[in-house]
Amino acid sequence: MKSPVALAASAAALAAISLTAIPLGVAAQPPAAAPAPAQRACFWTRSITNFAAVDTTRVYLRASGRRVFELTLFANCLQLNWVHRLGIRTRGSSNICEGPNPGVDVIVRDRGGIPGGQRCPVTNIRLLTPDEVAALPPRARP
Repeated sequence: MKSPVALAASAAALAAISLTAIPLGVAAQPPAAAPAPAQRACFWTRSITNFAAVDTTRVYLRASGRRVFELTLFANCLQLNWVHRLGIRTRGSSNICEGPNPGVDVIVRDRGGIPGGQRCPVTNIRLLTPDEVAALPPRARP
């Protein structure tokens, strides 16, 4: 059994070690606040008013007024740049937001011989800035 003097000495040594392990001022600071998540731009499928496709992997949609969204497709969507009509199919909500969208497909309906049209999966959706829209070639502006 240890004497009370030895117990007090070992308790003082532990306290000294624990004080030197924590730098001064660290414990007094509140934890840093997490950054606020960025707002993603969204649109309803019913708000799409026009589209343009200049190649077989990207579609530009005008939705919700003057906003233009770029849809990047998984692979080449045959004759996409020649169609006069297309559809947007979603699995789940008809509210589509920026970012990766595994549940969104572009349906090309002018494709002869394919019942119901050709399904082209969308991999990413991005809202273009007004400067990016102005820089688009006239044929690519929806």
